Amino acid sequence: MKIQGLRWWVITLIALATIINYIDRQALSVLWPAIVEDLFPDESALERKQIYANISIVFVFSYAFGQAIFGKIFDWIGTRIGFVLSIGVWSLATIAHAFAQGMLSFSIFRSILGIAEAGNWPGATKGNAEWFPTKERALAQGIFNSGAAIGGIIAFPIIGFLTLHFSWQAVFIIVGAIGLLWLLPWVIIVKAPPAMHAWITEEEKHYILSGQRTMSEDKDENGNAKEVEEYSPSTGELLSRKESWGVIIASAAIDPIWWLFVFWIPIYLNEVYGMNVTEIGIYGWVPYVGAMLGAWFGGLLAQNRIAAGWTPNKTRKLVITLGCLIMLPALIAMSNPGAPTVAVLIMAVILFGFQTAIGNVQTLPSDLFGKKAVGTLSGFSGMAAKLGAVGLTSLVPWLTADGNYTPAFVIGASLAIIAIAAIWLLIPKIELLKPKR
Repeated sequence: MKIQGLRWWVITLIALATIINYIDRQALSVLWPAIVEDLFPDESALERKQIYANISIVFVFSYAFGQAIFGKIFDWIGTRIGFVLSIGVWSLATIAHAFAQGMLSFSIFRSILGIAEAGNWPGATKGNAEWFPTKERALAQGIFNSGAAIGGIIAFPIIGFLTLHFSWQAVFIIVGAIGLLWLLPWVIIVKAPPAMHAWITEEEKHYILSGQRTMSEDKDENGNAKEVEEYSPSTGELLSRKESWGVIIASAAIDPIWWLFVFWIPIYLNEVYGMNVTEIGIYGWVPYVGAMLGAWFGGLLAQNRIAAGWTPNKTRKLVITLGCLIMLPALIAMSNPGAPTVAVLIMAVILFGFQTAIGNVQTLPSDLFGKKAVGTLSGFSGMAAKLGAVGLTSLVPWLTADGNYTPAFVIGASLAIIAIAAIWLLIPKIELLKPKR
């Protein structure tokens, strides 16, 4: 049996895993107003916010640790089994949330969830590098990233709807079970990498593998361009390259902007506009529509420019810079958004810009290094990204103690500028690197 366009089936499944990933992680923030009334009825509003922040910090710390671990795991055991391990564990961890009795048990379950969910990013990046030619990677990454946005879009109304019929404990069990169901089509369809997959057509196999080759300006004896050998350095050598640090610093700067909204949209809407769980479900999904459109836009724009003859260097830098520049004025505008409808629309612009940029940031490991090092660099950059998110998340309760979120948004704008600087200053040319002589 042969399947046409098998690579699109693979990236669709990865995007679906990402949708599930974001439903699972968003469940706590959406359900928090109900959870806090059940488990923390005697705490003040500030104490409740601090409890939520502490649990969130545990999650992000664990996520950061898990990124480094799973980057190596995916390089060791491959994409297929790596995803089985990652999503299997995080689904069970989500179900375990139903049995939490306080901050300690919530923190333990969020920690396990964070470690396991961390596999999604390096796994998707590695899967992208395996299954797509260079010119399609930004689009494929955009499809993957749109899964995060779609998860955010549907998480709010779905969880809001489920709370009308089930307890918050039952909601965690339901959303966790969805991830376990995903395992079935994944293990059936993703049997092997493209070079060895029995269901891939010869035409698609050739298209993928030939499109992953990088040709040099040097000629062989017949006058043909020589293929550039993939450079897959050791961990120490990888971290000695300034280009790696460009990826790591850019990720650490830009990613906290995303988490600022992932963690705090429901809390912001509850605190600033007095919304309950059902009302949050009505408004909270809107920013993620912008994120979904941004993921597609960033991927399609990069694909269009490369098809037009632009180099990956010019393409990646343009799209990343454009995404960050879109975010800047919108982040400043959040200082006084006015009505809740305007606030969520401005958030949509911010997340549009973020997703425009991040898909191309995430392709950088595969632009710079061979496939055996992609997971490792993705893991390190993901860890740095989450540590950056920890820093901003830990500051939010203090920055917003008086209900004013402006300082947090100003910090977000500053981080976007740092991300641009890291890409332009530390990665002079985005291309497959060669070993140091």
